[in-house]
Order: sequence, then structure tokens, then C-alpha cells
Amino acid sequence: MRRREFIAALVGAAAWPVVARAQQGDRVRRIGVLMPYDENEPVVKPRVSAFTQALADLGWTDGRNLRMELRYAGADTNRLRALAQELVGSQPDIIVTVSTPATVALQRQRAMPIVFVGVSDPVAQRIVPQLDRPGGNITGFAYLEASVGGKWVELLSEIAPGLKRAAFMINPDTLPVSFYMPSLEAASRSLKVELIRAPVHNEAEIETAINDLGREPGGGLVVMPDVFMEAHRAPIISAAARNNVPAVYWQSEFARDGGLVSYGPPVGDPWPRAASYVDRILRGAKPGDLPVQFPTKYELAVNLKTAKALGLTIPETLLATADEVIQ
Repeated sequence: MRRREFIAALVGAAAWPVVARAQQGDRVRRIGVLMPYDENEPVVKPRVSAFTQALADLGWTDGRNLRMELRYAGADTNRLRALAQELVGSQPDIIVTVSTPATVALQRQRAMPIVFVGVSDPVAQRIVPQLDRPGGNITGFAYLEASVGGKWVELLSEIAPGLKRAAFMINPDTLPVSFYMPSLEAASRSLKVELIRAPVHNEAEIETAINDLGREPGGGLVVMPDVFMEAHRAPIISAAARNNVPAVYWQSEFARDGGLVSYGPPVGDPWPRAASYVDRILRGAKPGDLPVQFPTKYELAVNLKTAKALGLTIPETLLATADEVIQ
């Protein structure tokens, strides 16, 4: 073989896997995405962008070999169920669900793969039987570790040394709080803080719960991770400020919008990792063979302006470890 032909053959052989990979993705695949948000909510755009960019990096481009169909349900559980059925009826190649309610709305269908994002307790919700090999057609990314509940109480106690009562705010219809209870209770006992359940279903109940908490000094608020709380971020932050109640949240968006402190995964997590699962499944992997994963990183955000308004001094040790300090 001549030298020029030999080099051409080597180059062609080296390029073959890339060519094959591109050819494999030439058929247009359809991804349905079910989100419990309004389309114009601030949290939506960066998450969808992180997801589509990660897919593009893996060779899937919307409009070329991929078509994404996004459905936005707002905080309406009835609409969420209706959109779930609509997506199933359109028969996409795979569905991505966001939050526990969205995943529960689809978990009974077994005809197509599902990758979930932001589910609190997939085993207790009977979404998957186990985490390491979930089996069936569903896998995904849990939003938080159960132990983070204790960390929230500890943060409140560190920032507000006079903490006597910590109310954890939940919507029982949308969040399985039992996942976080052991760590919440353990931290409260250790710190000698009374733990109070504050169930809410609407904005009026949010207002009442925070008003009650602020009537006596020593109250603090743990806002539990839930799409309902995301949808009511503004009234929660406003009521906490009016009632002089220090509050801890699980997303940095709350701290940026005036909340005191947040501790949880980065805003974009776990969307790029979810894209990697979508890629693997579209290329032949079985969802049941892919383990359910938890966050790999947590970030602390502190709002100094809010702390000053509440008459609180953030310890220097906490500021030194903060990933974001909002002036």
C-alpha cells in the first residue's frame, strides 16, 4: 500500500466512530418535557438552556436530529395530569419529568422511558423500587439528600442564635416531607429547638403561618424544597421580611430575591447530567440499568442586606465558606 493511501486509511478509520455517531443521530428523536412551572418563570430559561446545551454537546440538536416538546403546567396539579396524558398520547421517544408531582403523574405508564429531575424521595413515592438498579422504564436524579434538612436547621441556629422554634413550611399535596423528617428532628433535638409543622396550600395560608411565627421572638422558618414554594417565592420572602422571621431556603434564587440564606444544589444541577441519561437511553441503554443519582455539590448563598434588616450578624466563619454573598 502506498504511503498516501495508508495515511488516508488511518484517518478514515479514526474518524469512523465519529461519523457513525453522527449518522446514528440523524433520525429525528422526540423528547417530551413536563414542567410544573409557568413558561415565563425566571427559573425556567436557565434550566432549559443548560439541558439543551448539554444535549447539543452530546450530538443532539433541536431542529436537526431532535425535537423537544415542552409542556408547562404552572402550579396546577389538574393541568399537570392532563398534560402528562397529552405527552403520552403524542408518543415521544423519551419523557423528562420535573418534580415529584410531574413524575407521579406519569409513573403508571410503562410504554416509554422516563428520566426524572428533582424528585425528593423516589423510593418512598414508589417511582422506583431501588436506587442502584431501578428497573423498569424510569430513572433520574433526586433533588436533595435527606440529611440536608438538618443542615437547614443548623444554619438558622448559627445565623439567629436566639432561635427557639423552627417551622418547616410544606404543601402536603406536593411534597413527601417524611424524606427529610429524621434529619430535621435530629438537628432540632441537638440544638434544643422546637420543630413546628406549617402546612400551607395557598398564599393566604402562607401569610397566616409566617404571621403566627413572627408574633413571638425566637421563631425561624425552613422553606421546604417544592415547586409550590418556588411558585410562591415572592410572597414567602415578603412575609418573612415583614414579620422579622429569619428563613432558610434550598435555592439561591430565593437569596437573590431577598431571602436570608439558601443551601442546596447549584441552579443548573442536575440538568446536564439528565441530558447524559437521555443521550444514553436514545442510544440504546435501558433506564432500569441507570442508577438514580443525587447532587454532587451544594452551594451556600447569604444575603447581607436581608440579614442587616433583620438585625442579624452573619458569622465570619459562615461568610468565608459561602459560595455567594449578596450585598
